[in-house]
Amino acid sequence: MADPSLTLVIGGAASGKSAHAEAQVRAMPGARVYIATAQAYDDEMRAKIARHQADRAAHGWRTVEAPLDVAGALTGARAGEVVLLDCATFWLSNLLLAERDWRTEAAALLTALETCAAPVVVVSNETGQGIVPENALARRFRQAQGELNQMLAARADRVIAVIAGLPLVLKGPAE
Repeated sequence: MADPSLTLVIGGAASGKSAHAEAQVRAMPGARVYIATAQAYDDEMRAKIARHQADRAAHGWRTVEAPLDVAGALTGARAGEVVLLDCATFWLSNLLLAERDWRTEAAALLTALETCAAPVVVVSNETGQGIVPENALARRFRQAQGELNQMLAARADRVIAVIAGLPLVLKGPAE
């Protein structure tokens, strides 16, 4: 069976979803492209990003930093590549903090995913299984993240939930 053109890997924080998504991409034929959406706002995050960049470079990944323009980054993907977008959660957070219309940006993302020349694996956090956030921005983010995840899952050929490092295929072909 051919690799799915869009895979969504979803899970909670520190669930193992990024490691699983990277393994998915490594198992697919083609040059590996990593679309990174995180922004560093403190020293700990700067150090984490630097570690990830060094690790990816050592393993042959081409990294595209796209904290806001993920759709543009996807249009740059070529046939013969396989793309890991890590992660939709940071991207959405960046949009909200920049006061951009996330629904318009999400529509552009979905179009870019549909027309992307390469298969794409998207990582996203499941944020709706915890307590109700105490402030309006956090509640708005949680609502938007839930809606974005539903949009991505509806379009994905395969959806994998990762819990405690264990993958569970929710939609599409088994691994």
